[in-house]
Amino acid sequence: MKIDNPTHYPDLNRVLHELATSVQAILSGNLIGLYLQGSFATGDCDEHSDVDFLAIIQEELTEAELAQLQAMHKRIFALSISWAQHLEGSYFPLVMLRRYEPARDRPFYIDNGSQELVRHDHDNTWVVRWTVREQGIPLLGPPPSEVIDPIPPEALHQEVVKTIQDWGAEIISGSYSINNRWAQPFAALSYGRMLHTLATGQIHSKLAAVSWAEDHLDGRWANLLKRAWAERPFPSQKIHQPADPHERQETLKFIQHAKSGTQRGTE
Repeated sequence: MKIDNPTHYPDLNRVLHELATSVQAILSGNLIGLYLQGSFATGDCDEHSDVDFLAIIQEELTEAELAQLQAMHKRIFALSISWAQHLEGSYFPLVMLRRYEPARDRPFYIDNGSQELVRHDHDNTWVVRWTVREQGIPLLGPPPSEVIDPIPPEALHQEVVKTIQDWGAEIISGSYSINNRWAQPFAALSYGRMLHTLATGQIHSKLAAVSWAEDHLDGRWANLLKRAWAERPFPSQKIHQPADPHERQETLKFIQHAKSGTQRGTE
């Protein structure tokens, strides 16, 4: 299965075609499937979105395969197409994908804006598995539901609750800073999306979470999320600009609200 024009952006489709044909040439029989995920799968993508992908492979990368993939990612990054600098994804051996042991398994991963694959557990989550299985767009390979096992609802719920608690503690303590105009709205939207997931048992777009909040959250929080959505454009500029003090304080209070709600087991 393969979708020739997986997005509405012709330049991005060129980059994805280059990624897919190159990965297929390098990995050959070791490649099971290559899937577009993240915002392009959930439906709130725009010209400011990261380009999230997941490659599922039969076996761990060999040294030769890794070296060729490293060279490929540097070559793609150098293309004179802005999308080429925003690829983000992992090369996931099937055994890792099926056993879910994030503390143990760190597949090779390339971050948005990076040219180098490194070991990282960034995509080793139930959330990514659910998104790829239920909404992933095949660039190469079978439908993702044929490769990824159904995600236990209770596992997805527990992971989201843990993220709300653990990340919230980091943000409130200041060890994860939301003191710029990218991080503050990103955190607010992420928490809105996580509350939406707890309410529905599914992963939807951040924009869908903003709409859901209007009907299900206090107007204070719904308005915060609408303002956060409006802040999304030009993230590379806003990461260097200080957050609005009022918006930062409102986001901290919203995060504490979410933490308190999940501590009680209700929201």
